[in-house]
Amino acid sequence: QVQLVESGGGLVQSGGSLRLSCAVSGCTFSEYSMGWFRQAPGKDRDFVAFIYWSGGRTYYADSVKGRFTISRDNAKNTVYLQMNSVKPEDTAVYYCAAEYRNIRRVDAIDSYDYRGQGTQVTVSS
Repeated sequence: QVQLVESGGGLVQSGGSLRLSCAVSGCTFSEYSMGWFRQAPGKDRDFVAFIYWSGGRTYYADSVKGRFTISRDNAKNTVYLQMNSVKPEDTAVYYCAAEYRNIRRVDAIDSYDYRGQGTQVTVSS
């Protein structure tokens, strides 16, 4: 059974940095494409970032481009989200998601078979 566990969330001041981790178990992690999504109170779950299983190609939402970086360590079965220059509007629960190899739409949560429980990120102004 594939399991995803996020960690690293917390309270950070505006302009600060935070690194989220998502540990994956129960599968051959190197064959899974990974995404990060976030959901603020009263809003839909939005796409944040994506990294392919092969070659490491990445995609980002316009709202985080240039500030956030997604990466993966296949030896540790972990995907990361480095968040720099955070803003109060980045406050949300952050979720990681996994899909075997290729994916239909990187920005659609329904394209992923597996999702974590989320970690709260709060940015104070």
